[in-house]
Amino acid sequence: MGYKYFSYFCEIKCKDTHSLVEKKDSDSKIFLNIMIYSEKNSPEQLRRGSLEVICGSMFSGKTEELIRRLKRAKFAKQRVEIFKPKIDTRYSEDEVVSHDKTSITSTPVESSGSILLMCSEVDVVGIDEAQFFDEGIVDVCTALADQGIRVIVAGLDMDFRGKPFGPMPALMAVAEDVYKTHAICVRCGVLAYVSHRLVQEEKQVLLGEMNEYEPICRDCFNAATEKRFSK
Repeated sequence: MGYKYFSYFCEIKCKDTHSLVEKKDSDSKIFLNIMIYSEKNSPEQLRRGSLEVICGSMFSGKTEELIRRLKRAKFAKQRVEIFKPKIDTRYSEDEVVSHDKTSITSTPVESSGSILLMCSEVDVVGIDEAQFFDEGIVDVCTALADQGIRVIVAGLDMDFRGKPFGPMPALMAVAEDVYKTHAICVRCGVLAYVSHRLVQEEKQVLLGEMNEYEPICRDCFNAATEKRFSK
């Protein structure tokens, strides 16, 4: 039943248990009755789902933070599943890899709907590069959280034009916690605002690294944008 009965007519409060002790007199005998609730039966410890979003520009440490949280969950013996969009093959086809080469094994998927099919009997779900997923990722993350699963999502909040990127705004809106990471502007040294594209390509999705993008602040971005359109 998750509790045990013991002794006495008083209340005992311990650090990790709640105990109720009753003293009973019957036929000159003292019956001790203590109810001790284990941690897993405490209402405060019931499994609760949630959605956490880690966002920011490129080179700001989003993936490192995602990996850190997932590794902590694994260390705590929690069941963890990790997903990333199949199109992201920059460092590895089957791992989530940060720019500083920190990595964790993941499952590449074509669409957000595939994630639901692979999340039975898990405690924590991690999703990297969420901006590349379809809009259905919002419903997927909500459904997982409603099932009592902790969902941790990382992604770019803005594209190279400084516009909200894909499903990220909606994910941030429905999340319990939004954590924004910041790179350093490579031009002036203040906090970066956006991922500025260095190559002449106008499509929104273009996989790249330091040769294709640089993190810059708002002022430097506005100056670079003005210069580009004045040509």
